[in-house]
Amino acid sequence: MGLEELRIVGFTVEMAALATALILVPGVAAAFLLARYRGPGKGALDTLLSLPLVLPPTVVGFALLELLGRNRPLGAWLSERGIEIVFTWKAVVLATAVMAFPLLVRSARTAFEEVDPRLVGLARTLGASPVSAFFRVVLPLAWRGVLAGTVLAFSRALGEFGATVLVAGNIPGRTQTLALAIFHDVQVGRDDRAMALAAVTVGLAFAALWSTEWIVRRRARRDEA
Repeated sequence: MGLEELRIVGFTVEMAALATALILVPGVAAAFLLARYRGPGKGALDTLLSLPLVLPPTVVGFALLELLGRNRPLGAWLSERGIEIVFTWKAVVLATAVMAFPLLVRSARTAFEEVDPRLVGLARTLGASPVSAFFRVVLPLAWRGVLAGTVLAFSRALGEFGATVLVAGNIPGRTQTLALAIFHDVQVGRDDRAMALAAVTVGLAFAALWSTEWIVRRRARRDEA
């Protein structure tokens, strides 16, 4: 694997990591809200946050392009302030973050729903604030689901293609990720390089998922001991 391929791998991992970091706090907050909220509109909110899972990625990319394009109000406003997003690395981060967000939310929400609310109530009666109860009771009990959702989101970001190619383009050296490079190589007949990059993508995703399973199993054995 040459320097160009290594650069593509490094860029993809960096973009996926930034996207995951970007959605971590709002994703956990949304998951906790969905797990605890019982009022009207919960189903609609849950459905809205899950839409990127079922929509074609190109639809998501087109929506982002329409929202942030220079000839659109928000895009023009950002451009006037020197902030360019479309067809830059920022668009890669944004597209991958939007596509990965539902995976984090759904996994973390399931984990929060399994935490007994009575434990939170007990912490509150002992003087803990809502924030303190969350960090000292809820999050330690739900950390496995949050971690799993984070890794799933990172793995999804690694392989994102459809939304990214519309809003960020496939610009070598600027916005080209592993998925985009594989697509380009197949288009021009460089199947050997496409195969090598595909193998790297599978390896990265496997390593991320396996590491999570290892951490969870090790922590579970430690808790049992």
